[in-house]
Amino acid sequence: MLNSVTRIDALKKLTGQALYAADLRLPQMVTVKVLRAGIPAGKIGRLDLSKAVAVEGVLEILTAADIPGIPARPLERPVLCQDLVRYMGDGIALVIAENEKAAQDGLSQIRVEWEKVPAVFDVQEALAENAPLIHGDSNIASRYVVKEGSLEEAWQASDLILERTFRTSRVQAAPIEPEAVVANLETPDQIVVYCPCKSPFNVRRVVAETLGWDFNQIRIVQTVVGGSFGAKDSDIGILASRVALAALVTKRPARSVWEREESSLEGTKRHPYHFTYKIGLTQDGMINGMQIRGVADAGAYLSKTSMVLWRSTVEATGPYRVPAVDTELMAVYTNNPVSDAVRGFGSPQVNFAVELLLDEAAEKLGMDPLQLRRLNAFREGDKAPYGQVMVDVGIHQCLNTVAEASRWSAQADPAPDGHVRGRGMACCFRGSALGAGGEGIDAAAVNIMINRDGSVYLTTGISEVGQGSHTVFARLVQDAFAIPQAWIKVNAVDTSSAYDSGPTVASRGTSIGGNACLHAIKQLEEVLQEAAGRKLGLTREKIKFQAGRVEGQNQSLSWRELVDYCYQSGINLSSFGWYKAPDLSWERETGHGIPYFSYTYAAAVAEVDVDLITGEVKLLDYFAAHDVGNALNPAELHGQIGGGVSMGVGYALCEEVDKPERGMNFDRYIIPSAVDMGRLHPLLVETGDRRGPLGAKGIGEPATEIVAPAIINAISSALGIRLYELPAGLEQVKAAIERRGVHGNSDL
Repeated sequence: MLNSVTRIDALKKLTGQALYAADLRLPQMVTVKVLRAGIPAGKIGRLDLSKAVAVEGVLEILTAADIPGIPARPLERPVLCQDLVRYMGDGIALVIAENEKAAQDGLSQIRVEWEKVPAVFDVQEALAENAPLIHGDSNIASRYVVKEGSLEEAWQASDLILERTFRTSRVQAAPIEPEAVVANLETPDQIVVYCPCKSPFNVRRVVAETLGWDFNQIRIVQTVVGGSFGAKDSDIGILASRVALAALVTKRPARSVWEREESSLEGTKRHPYHFTYKIGLTQDGMINGMQIRGVADAGAYLSKTSMVLWRSTVEATGPYRVPAVDTELMAVYTNNPVSDAVRGFGSPQVNFAVELLLDEAAEKLGMDPLQLRRLNAFREGDKAPYGQVMVDVGIHQCLNTVAEASRWSAQADPAPDGHVRGRGMACCFRGSALGAGGEGIDAAAVNIMINRDGSVYLTTGISEVGQGSHTVFARLVQDAFAIPQAWIKVNAVDTSSAYDSGPTVASRGTSIGGNACLHAIKQLEEVLQEAAGRKLGLTREKIKFQAGRVEGQNQSLSWRELVDYCYQSGINLSSFGWYKAPDLSWERETGHGIPYFSYTYAAAVAEVDVDLITGEVKLLDYFAAHDVGNALNPAELHGQIGGGVSMGVGYALCEEVDKPERGMNFDRYIIPSAVDMGRLHPLLVETGDRRGPLGAKGIGEPATEIVAPAIINAISSALGIRLYELPAGLEQVKAAIERRGVHGNSDL
């Protein structure tokens, strides 16, 4: 394990020097606000703008007819709707004004005549024969399968067969910083857009298509990101297009910052799932087969749904050997908010279902849940249900580590009167990066330039959204050349100078970007060692970088002396590193192939206290063992685990966008605070990874995805009754207690 290093952006964020998009001010800047549908489905009959344009301070009002390019690709959410709205957050008009008040006043004066259209909000109703159609001739947005072996034989060989139904909730990322964009027409044929985003090149694509411009006319500059967690992708693309359009029309800088209610209403959410799992096991605990059927709510537009659903399908059986599998997952359009990426990207939903199922199976068989997992978990060389041979398998190390740290075999501490306590376990595996079903080429670029004074610029297309990738890149340079971190500057992503490196999603920042960085470093190492060797009269192999100096056989140069020598000699001190993930494959009809080049593993134990009177659940302790391959920055990994756990606690206990067809209000959306976190015990397991940079693996999403099942299993252990839905809030837990007949000080 390497020693920890300070985040390169920590000081500016702590001292308030960091500039967020909402902090930017340009001369003569106009304000942009959007009129949203406010109804879940309808045809736009007539827009009366006459009173709105007369409002003092209103400069322009734009509709879809004013878009010079295209409002959207098929099935994508439009920048502005032309004739039909499909959910309450759809935008239908832009008000451009001198200030916020004038923009709001203008919005209030727009009148819309609607033609009613039937809406559907339930996925099962959306699949019914006569359901209203959201797009085309079917509400099925996507479908994936995995089929292996004979389930009939699996059931016949099983001593226990369980079939259970699970539901997960719709949640929002809810970062502290809301969506914000500033755009400026720098020249008649170039617009620069400043925004917090995790997919800057996709934002560029959407803006270019909206304006009908080429990519090289659109410059996206990433501002400091005040939290993402899967958000600030398609939402920012939509908002950036609106603001860029306003800048183009007015020839003035334009700005738009969503208020929290706007973000809640229009912003994307995590897919809610409805599963039915069936499992067959022998009396000694061996899994014979699983049958899985699931439906995800895609919401009103496609967005990332296909990729989310595909990942869910691949990971639906968990990190276990399952000889016979029949998995079919579908995503269905509804008139609900758009479902998209939220931390975990399809993994939290299936982890919740399969881990709860295994715990109940262990109970029915009279086995320790840890024993059942150890018995069935992948081992090196095992085949996954989709046929891939698994290597660098770290699940058993994670199980052993978390069991020892949590004292799993010991009894939980006694609970106070009127309370019960329980412990629960969960584990997972997760494919690294985009995989065979990914969003384009899974590759990244890093440019490194050494300046004449010895300082270093590093430029990459991988966005820094809080995960610490830019600090890791700086750390790789720092360690390779033995120079201080202060000499290294990592530039914010600017699409005019960085190469398209795809989205910063799927925990791929370190794994893909880190390898690109190492390739760039290797080129410079060879050049610098060769130059130092010539200067000192030594072979390149004898040159070492140590403590800001270049050493070789009792001779040395300072780092800056070597750099200056290279400049005087006309030696190029810039490099370009490119890394593409290994080739992968997926056969869609059978669900077989090699979906990911590498996998992360994790295991967790949660201990909870349940108040039998109120139904309140408190997380007391959470132990999380994550196989990080090689801990490039342990302190940052601890932080990532802590942040991931906070989102998982919300997913488990309180977060839910309830009845979105009635509108969204953030005061009804409960997010856990620091007092809800309990004692966190992050445990780093380092098994190495032959594909990762210096053997490292990603951590951003695995940190979240196993939290909810561990907590729900702990609640079930405490109450002696199984829960199958998220979240397990006060009402849900209290209802479970009453169903069980447990009251007050009753013993369980």
